[in-house]
Amino acid sequence: MITWIVIVANVLFSLQGFNNRIFFEKNLFQIDPILRGKEYIRLITSTLLHANYIHLGLNMYVFFTFVGMIQTNFSQYGILNVYTGSLIGGNLLALYIHRNHGSYRAVGASGAVSGIVYASILLNPDMGLTLLIFPIASIPGWLFGILYILYTIFGIHKQSGNIGHEAHLGGAIAGLIITILYYPSLLSEQGLLITGMLVPTLVFLFIIVRYPEFRITGKLSKLGKLGRFNKFKLPQSERKKSIRDTENIERAELNRILDKINQRGMNSLSSEERDFLNTYR
Repeated sequence: MITWIVIVANVLFSLQGFNNRIFFEKNLFQIDPILRGKEYIRLITSTLLHANYIHLGLNMYVFFTFVGMIQTNFSQYGILNVYTGSLIGGNLLALYIHRNHGSYRAVGASGAVSGIVYASILLNPDMGLTLLIFPIASIPGWLFGILYILYTIFGIHKQSGNIGHEAHLGGAIAGLIITILYYPSLLSEQGLLITGMLVPTLVFLFIIVRYPEFRITGKLSKLGKLGRFNKFKLPQSERKKSIRDTENIERAELNRILDKINQRGMNSLSSEERDFLNTYR
């Protein structure tokens, strides 16, 4: 029953969004309305919206396929907990990573579906999965789980494609954690698999929190935190160079923003650009 309620809710909500642009805009995931307007309900409603029929159909097909693999392991409420916990986890990670990108927008149940997929993988690690892009052969579920985690991390770093990699990663990890909470014995039974999926994720999350410039420059500053904090003692020459490089980057960004104001006016700035500008007031 829960499975069909989820599918029907996604279909009806998405159809309303397809036919009513105001409804779509009011419920999609967008940083500024959520953080500045405190419209936190968008963390939920945006997962019921989809970009088009293909997006909707693919998410519901994957959900229906994988939820069938865990129905014997979870009650109906357990499935609902995995689904809702994963959609919230996915959107919270996306919200953190894009917190300074006011115009960032997203829709879809991909985070929640990722949680269901990873719950299935953790409970059935040896199941064979056939990829749509390579339908001839199947790969073990445990291998897919590790590879897809690495793919989402790469996608977040490179911002490749029109895909919500952040929601996928957050949903997958939430699905894993919730499943472990239901079945703590998995920590010993599938410890190697859990380690293989969680360690790369935790390392990546540490990097983007400790070194926020990594997603922009692809490099790890020795000073960290955009060169403003020096946890380790560096040679004076290296310290000065790191600080000078950071100042050059910030100066160039400030000049770009000022040029944009001259050309298009203050209203053309994104929330990220406004926040950056405020640090110089």
